Amino acid sequence: MEEMEALIAEISRHNYMYYTLDQPELSDKEYDVLYDRLVKLEQETGVVLPISPTKRVGGELLSGFPQHRHRARLWSLDKAQNHEQLLAWLARVEKLVAQYNKEHPEDPLPDPTFVVELKFDGLTLNLTYEGGELVQAATRGNGTVGEGILPQVKTIRSIPLAIPYQDGILEIQGEGIMFLSVLEKYNQTAAEPLKNARNAAAGALRNLNTSVTASRHLDAFIYNVGYSDEIAFANHKEMIDFLKTNHFKVNPETHYYDTIEEVAEQVERIAEARHGMDYLIDGAVVKVTDFRTREALGYTDKFPRWAVAFKFEAEEATTTLRSVSWEVGRTGKLTPVAKVDPVELAGVTVQNCTLNNIGDIERKNLKHALGTLVYIRRSNDVIPEILGKATEETDGEEIEYPSVCPACGTVLELRGAHIFCPNRLGCRPQLIGRITHFVSRDAMDIETFSIATAEQLYDSLGVNDPSGLYGLTLEQLLSLDRFGEKKASNLLAAIEKSKTRDLGSFLFALGIPNTGKKTTSVLAEHFRSLDRAMEAGTEDLIALPDVGSIVAESIVSFFADPLMQESIRRMREAGVDPQMEEEAAPVPEDGFFSGKTVVLTGTLSVMGRDEVARKLEKLGAKVTGSVSKKTDLVIAGESAGSKLTKARELGITVIDDEEELLRLFREAGV
Repeated sequence: MEEMEALIAEISRHNYMYYTLDQPELSDKEYDVLYDRLVKLEQETGVVLPISPTKRVGGELLSGFPQHRHRARLWSLDKAQNHEQLLAWLARVEKLVAQYNKEHPEDPLPDPTFVVELKFDGLTLNLTYEGGELVQAATRGNGTVGEGILPQVKTIRSIPLAIPYQDGILEIQGEGIMFLSVLEKYNQTAAEPLKNARNAAAGALRNLNTSVTASRHLDAFIYNVGYSDEIAFANHKEMIDFLKTNHFKVNPETHYYDTIEEVAEQVERIAEARHGMDYLIDGAVVKVTDFRTREALGYTDKFPRWAVAFKFEAEEATTTLRSVSWEVGRTGKLTPVAKVDPVELAGVTVQNCTLNNIGDIERKNLKHALGTLVYIRRSNDVIPEILGKATEETDGEEIEYPSVCPACGTVLELRGAHIFCPNRLGCRPQLIGRITHFVSRDAMDIETFSIATAEQLYDSLGVNDPSGLYGLTLEQLLSLDRFGEKKASNLLAAIEKSKTRDLGSFLFALGIPNTGKKTTSVLAEHFRSLDRAMEAGTEDLIALPDVGSIVAESIVSFFADPLMQESIRRMREAGVDPQMEEEAAPVPEDGFFSGKTVVLTGTLSVMGRDEVARKLEKLGAKVTGSVSKKTDLVIAGESAGSKLTKARELGITVIDDEEELLRLFREAGV
């Protein structure tokens, strides 16, 4: 028994280091030796202690969920969906604090300060510890009574079965979640892929077969002590420190602020950052930090007056899948685009969704889904994605896969999960797509150019390759509809200006398969000349950061293609001369831009925004995308909008004269 207790303590500590702190001290093999020894002892003795980590593996088939009455109510939160509503909540708080202080002048409440946390999109958990041991876990239910799910919760390895604090009874609240990376990995081998992370977590925690719960590798973030008969806290930070000390997993995005302006900025940062998180959130939670103030503010019938949930706009919805069409891209790959019944999602009306490829359709069990309800998700202002069926219907109409290119009629090729049109020389969407990519901002940055321009040049002047842009004449452009002398001259000037773009931008503009802006920048930095990049072999390329064998082979094959070689030759003959900038000089520490946070907005006519951003970073500035109180400088071009307005409201320095900007650059030597 002593050895078993020692093993349990050691394994529990390593679980804490691995699952909560992400700081493993043992290899998987070393951990397995300890775990297997404990299993063997339990089998020999016939004894399994209540806090044994072997109880986490699931396998129980339960008959139902027992009711559990919470010792303290689990409250809902009032909601704010914009800055005005957040200020209205603050006004109510300040009014009640002022009223309390008027009635209690001998012991006034402090000015409110705030904590901002993430609002997780999972399943609320209420954990009960007695004498330091986990004895119950329950869902929120109606806030007063929930369902007991202790066997399911025990499969979550970041939730401790025992904690150092052993005095009395505690109720601890948190959120059960499934990380998005875990969901993706699960779906790679699942017989029935899961539709989204929230439903995956909620379904697992309410599954009577605990082996199913265990198979989903759930996690949990803990954020509150809801009840204690022995301990009290002065403020939120004290409580969070208590949770951390007792081995609970607390999300690091817990921040404290003195003003509502700082709170609003943090909420904005969370809204911008949430698409890069490995778990779902649907907002932020703002709370008054001081616990005595919380007690004085009290509760309405539904909500605590000392907290508010700032809800982001919904990013998932259900709608009916009506049809699927197939669009040809610049590489010849066909992408299925789904038409759905219009639905409001993240502030816009959605009618089109991506399905990625045939493999995606099959994996999500959507082959017979036309006419059925589906889940869709929209994130980061990109085209929404269909996640899967929203019902168990199996009698939807079939999505048909094309056998010939819808644009040119060429017989299609199946490569893995993707369909390709091999007609590189005569497929209109491919040719127009290459030109449109070539002129884009991150590539050759040819201003005034649009996809409509590419279509016009292809249809009327036969421009079917980027190299054809450099042979255009004023007379040719004036012969086109909607091209006056000014528009034609501006386009020719932009094309001429693009001849001296840097090497990284040119390599990106070429559209090398399996490469993006980062990879082409690495190529440019390493080889520092177009000829050397074109001559590089697979071995040379694999040695570069983030370049694997597939990417290396794509680059070599691309530059070995006679069509690509001829296109590049014609561009160089026309004067295109991509160069690598001189080695970067040390960043100045005392220049005008040094250390400043800068936002660019509007159209800059003399040089593109990418070029301005590069120069600013050379001079020690940090270029960001949104204006806040931490912004030092806004550079505004033509048609600057809300960012310029906000900068002026905040009293931020604005440069709206491009000549003044160029003068500062000249003085700084860039």
